[in-house]
Amino acid sequence: MAVISPEKKPNPGLQALTAAALMLPGLVGSAANAADGDEFSFQYGRYEESARDLNGVKSQYQPITVDSLHGGGNVKLTDRIKFAFNFVQDTWSGATPITTAPSGRHGNKVFEQFGTVAGASPYIKDSDNIVYFDNKLQPLLVDPDSVANGDVVGLGTDRKLVHTMSTASPETRKEGNFKLGYEWDEAAVDVGGGISVENDYESRFGNAGIRLDFNQKRTTVNAGLSYTNSDSFARLSGHFTEPYINYVAYANQLKRVTSDRSGDQMIMGKRDDWSGSLGLTQVVNKDALFKLGVGFTHSQGYLENPYKGVTAFFIQPADGSLGEFSSTLPYVGVAKVFLEQRPDYRNQWNFTTGWVQHVGWLDAAFHFDYKFFHDDWGINAHTFESDWVQPLGAGWSLTPRVRYYSQSAADFYHPYLIAGRSAAPGQSNEASDNAQLPAAFSSDHRLSGYGALSGGIVLSKQFSKGIRFDAGFEYYTHQGDLKLGGGGEAGYADFNYYLASGTLNVNLSALGRSLADDPHAQHRHHHGHHHGAPLPAGVMFGHVMSKPGEVMVGYRYMYSRQGGDILYAGKTVTDRAIINNGCTENGETCRTVPEFMNMHMHMLDIMYAATDWLNLMVMPQFMDMDMNSRSLAGISPAAHPAADHLHGGHDTGGVGDTGIYALVDVFKAEGHQINMGLGVTAPTGKVDIKLNRNHQFDSGYIHYGMQLGSGTWDFKPSLTYAGQAGAWSWGGQVNATKRLENRNSAGFALGDAVQGTAWGSYNVLDWLAASVRGIYTAQGAIKGGFPAIPGECAINYNINDVQECVNVNPKGGSMDNPKNYGGHYWDVGFGLNATVPDGAFAGHNFSVEWLQPVEDNVNGYQLERSGTLNATWMYAF
Repeated sequence: MAVISPEKKPNPGLQALTAAALMLPGLVGSAANAADGDEFSFQYGRYEESARDLNGVKSQYQPITVDSLHGGGNVKLTDRIKFAFNFVQDTWSGATPITTAPSGRHGNKVFEQFGTVAGASPYIKDSDNIVYFDNKLQPLLVDPDSVANGDVVGLGTDRKLVHTMSTASPETRKEGNFKLGYEWDEAAVDVGGGISVENDYESRFGNAGIRLDFNQKRTTVNAGLSYTNSDSFARLSGHFTEPYINYVAYANQLKRVTSDRSGDQMIMGKRDDWSGSLGLTQVVNKDALFKLGVGFTHSQGYLENPYKGVTAFFIQPADGSLGEFSSTLPYVGVAKVFLEQRPDYRNQWNFTTGWVQHVGWLDAAFHFDYKFFHDDWGINAHTFESDWVQPLGAGWSLTPRVRYYSQSAADFYHPYLIAGRSAAPGQSNEASDNAQLPAAFSSDHRLSGYGALSGGIVLSKQFSKGIRFDAGFEYYTHQGDLKLGGGGEAGYADFNYYLASGTLNVNLSALGRSLADDPHAQHRHHHGHHHGAPLPAGVMFGHVMSKPGEVMVGYRYMYSRQGGDILYAGKTVTDRAIINNGCTENGETCRTVPEFMNMHMHMLDIMYAATDWLNLMVMPQFMDMDMNSRSLAGISPAAHPAADHLHGGHDTGGVGDTGIYALVDVFKAEGHQINMGLGVTAPTGKVDIKLNRNHQFDSGYIHYGMQLGSGTWDFKPSLTYAGQAGAWSWGGQVNATKRLENRNSAGFALGDAVQGTAWGSYNVLDWLAASVRGIYTAQGAIKGGFPAIPGECAINYNINDVQECVNVNPKGGSMDNPKNYGGHYWDVGFGLNATVPDGAFAGHNFSVEWLQPVEDNVNGYQLERSGTLNATWMYAF
């Protein structure tokens, strides 16, 4: 797995998660390394930051949270050839610092007429945005009455600093990577690559490595090379538009956004990274191992974070003249904010060493590692980490871990800048202002001097036949005072976070060995599907395991897409009809409609046979969605384009609702089976995700269809019949969803639903079946709706610096009308179902199915459906 360093990736939430992930054993990357046998892993992680210190004012923004999903595996293609693959998905939201300034800079204001803190302190705003300094250029506290009288009186220095926070709607990053390796008896080579994609950043990478074994494999040398090419296309809007931010230095990298009416610009950047590493592993004795390594990375191109600014104060005498400075009068620092400017290249060196010691009398292992980092930006960093792996018996193990990190500040790091006089301080976009600044500058606190201490623990349970579950937790604290030798950044940059994860790992080689030792299991897996006839991938609750104590683990993936025309009932409608009628339930005129919407669902199936007639199931799921919208043709220009949800699309992602079910065997005879499912889904998916406009204010709730769950406890019964005769099998199912609450915490409830399906299947081969299925679904419209945001409006400063109120819960899109949900739908499905008969994968079931919409008879005005893909993997033991 490619690890993106904090300075390579401008997205702060993902940087934090990536850095944190490297500290927790097994969180990310374990599947990317070569394994002795075939294995698959599935992992979910949750990262959450603490609030920043805003000098006594509570921010209206939530801190950064990140939901991370990781799936991967290692497969032996032959005795010599191995293939590894990984998929990583991170969805983050919340507030992150964009610049730093003295707290006296007219920040931390409470606007009483709105009853809230407007923005986070201090404002990025030119007019009347000043700080007074003494003759040593230290920020001053001043008597406000004296300012009003025009005779400024200083009350002493005030060195407190504070971040300006910025927030954004949820964003999602997806990464896929692979590695292909070939092994000889005493050597191995591998090549790999991958891609990481999100709305404003894309990187592609490739790597190659070699391993050489000497001294009867007591000595191993590893060498590797990698190359990464990245593109940034960050949208400059809100705080990041003129005149709030000066980005004249990047004039040749700007591109106007043409997909909507906002007039925003994107800053385009490219970068390249080349890395090389060399490592040595030496077996010291039967209980000890020594590691040594060195690495080098050269980066060039656009190395800045496009969402970080630096506040510069242009000094003027307090009387406003351009004459000589006085030794008694305070100076006025007129604030201007500039996009940070870093060097166009960076060279980084890493030196690592480590020791692994087996402690025989405890049957434990102790790991200690030290890394020294140096770069030509002036940063020197030390990392000390250790963990203790302690088996507890009965397949349990406990791994506590501690890590300490300390770094010096980059040469060009400054919390803020003091610049020379400006002849026209109100003009913030003149190249002459840039000329008074250093060649490189950044106030990104990750480039400051600081120390970090973290501790975590992982609890693992190894079940029989190769199933392992890991649960981990880590707490991290970032503080300037923890820097080695002192002199770190002030406490305003301190923060904490926690990281929790759960991992399910399936070792296919161990499963294969257990089957080889069990002739009855071999018989079951070689001769048919011992849990019944093959089912289409989209059918759940189809079979009951009949052997008490039996366990089944599985993974389900579903992708669905909506795209094309807007329908009313079952017919295509014009934009004018949508404008006139699509949002009348909201008392609004429709302004926008969705262009497309994609939904991805990842679900784990964990089933246990409590008796020969009762199975218990837990089904956690992870959701992510993305959608883009367009302005309706013929609508008048929007007074507030941001209120039309035209920001280049929306992403949401995270934990969905969790299913808890009991599956009961009602009837069973030769070739026939009937079972009944009774269950509920717990409302673990969020239903109050909000949009954020211009990196400042809540713009209301994101659309109902992009929330992650129902928000209500839901009853989900099902009744299934399955039959089989020779190579033919067939079946039918009726299932329903009944909302057990009238409203969720966000004020609405999804409509009840009922679905009926019937299928037929034929075994093309002994191990491969093809299926055809028909599905009818009926779902009611949404009941209730999102409440108005308290205050009904928020402060927005437009380019003329005029204070105005805008609706913070816009309802001008067809997808914001709760009546435009639900309907009656017909689909036909085509599927394949394979059960592997031999080898390490014997008994593993893989199935895939495509559902093609036949008819959409929708409630209200909705985007037509394009289709759904279902894919599953299951194994019972």
